Amino acid sequence: MTEVVLVTGAAGFIGSHLSERLVRLGYRVVGLDNFDDCYPATIKWANIRALQGEDGFRMEQGDIRDRTLVSRIFAENGVSLVVHLAARAGVRPSLEQPLLYQDVNIGGTVNLLEVSRQFGARKFVFASSSSVYGLNGKAPFTEESAVNYPISPYAASKAAGELFCRSYSHLYNLPIVVLRLFTVYGPRQRPEMAIHRFVRMIDRGEEITLFGDGTTSRDYTYVDDVIDGFQAALGYRGEAFAIFNLGSGRSVGLNHLVALIEQALNKKARIRYQEAAPGDVSLTLADISKAKAALGYQPKVAIEEGVPLFVEWYLGNKGG
Repeated sequence: MTEVVLVTGAAGFIGSHLSERLVRLGYRVVGLDNFDDCYPATIKWANIRALQGEDGFRMEQGDIRDRTLVSRIFAENGVSLVVHLAARAGVRPSLEQPLLYQDVNIGGTVNLLEVSRQFGARKFVFASSSSVYGLNGKAPFTEESAVNYPISPYAASKAAGELFCRSYSHLYNLPIVVLRLFTVYGPRQRPEMAIHRFVRMIDRGEEITLFGDGTTSRDYTYVDDVIDGFQAALGYRGEAFAIFNLGSGRSVGLNHLVALIEQALNKKARIRYQEAAPGDVSLTLADISKAKAALGYQPKVAIEEGVPLFVEWYLGNKGG
């Protein structure tokens, strides 16, 4: 019997890529997205355009906090697997709207866990973030590192979501995999994220702002590699509760990233440096040895290949 996967945030950047992969693999996918105002809804609808005619895909528009809606989706579709990607995203916006982040990212996650428990879901995969490491992480960050020092409401909301996942797995024997994602990029990346924003502004000849002196570095992870990790997590047969880092295992400096974008666009960036922003960390770097061993996770796309791939997508889609 074909298994049914509920993918929350299915019209988003990662969710749309994952939904396409799962449909190709033969799953029936029910997507749930509220098409919120984080960025234009037209972009999200474009993300799932290729899925609209697929027999294995059904889209539901609504909120993960709506218990009645989520319960109906489970009951009508026989959902047995959940991949929870929906969230209010971004560190800096969370400084302005901490209550909204608490409500959506914590309240929405608990609502999904509760409905999953009630309907006997077989597996729950939670998309967490490298931001949970905050100031506690000693690079490279391992899954055993303490995550009790988040430095933004967004990071705190993701850490709290992980704790609720752990408690539901323990209390109700609900198999849960937490995936800590490290700066995912690639086609359809959200327009406010650094690589997309820098590419757009450099292409237009606009000045870009770099926070700090350009020496901050991030573990940038190509979206196809991350989707491989989600696919493996759905098939994971290990302990009932597990946490895995999904990164590239390499940290890339901000100045080097901009140079790669300049090279791919064949345009020079106009740069203004500004004091480091509150909530930002200076370094992220994933230890991916656990994911390699348990999930067979093996990132394939280096930043030197991934940035040109993103620029190619951007140039082909910037008109609409």
